[in-house]
Amino acid sequence: MKLLVTNDDGIESVFLHELARALLAAGHELFVVAPAREQSWIGAAKSRNRPVHSSETDRGLGCRTWVVDGTPSDCVNIALAHLLPAMPDAVVSGINVGLNASLGFILASGTIGGAWEGAVHGLPAVAMSQDLTFEAFDELKKHGGAPDAPLLETLRISATRAAKLAPELIAATPPRSFIVHNLNFPYPCRPDTAVRRTLPARVIIPGLFSPAADDGTHRFVFKLGEDISEPSLQSDRAALLAGDISHTVLDYTKLGT
Repeated sequence: MKLLVTNDDGIESVFLHELARALLAAGHELFVVAPAREQSWIGAAKSRNRPVHSSETDRGLGCRTWVVDGTPSDCVNIALAHLLPAMPDAVVSGINVGLNASLGFILASGTIGGAWEGAVHGLPAVAMSQDLTFEAFDELKKHGGAPDAPLLETLRISATRAAKLAPELIAATPPRSFIVHNLNFPYPCRPDTAVRRTLPARVIIPGLFSPAADDGTHRFVFKLGEDISEPSLQSDRAALLAGDISHTVLDYTKLGT
């Protein structure tokens, strides 16, 4: 397949690089167009009030690669209209650093926003995220985004699983269907980890900003939120807690039905 790959953690993310390498190893043709800097929690936002710069670059990924000084949605929109030599078969977004599971996270996710931009262009789209423990996330940030050995092993397994799952989901998704497949990989992930079809958990996430400091500013504070899902709901969060890969079909044609 011919795939456009983006993310919200930025062009330097090892998670993006491992996904690209796994997709190339599986025989797909790739074009990578990713933000210059991290764009987490930005949803499907577009840079309406300023010019957006794009440039082709070489990041050693083995495919044509561009950096865009904007959001994941900017990346996909500009790539499809101006950068790619031909329309791809699908958009793949990720692998995100951390989960994108539950209603409270899905709508805020830049990773899913990038995939959604592909969907509104009529393309099948897949968003991918790697769940982490708080300890693993802290270690990752402490070392400038370089994963330690256990995380790198899980990431490579997740990327290999993603490279197999994504084409299957894309092939099963008609064009112009407004569907995003949301995959979340557990930590750790194994070659035989089960894939579960899930629904978004119902999570309440209040108070994501600190009280005002002396200068009147508020700082973002990450919280997992309170899961109020019914026990019978086969949720994405529950699948991750059980150590399974979560696959949620986000069908935007069913909103309001």
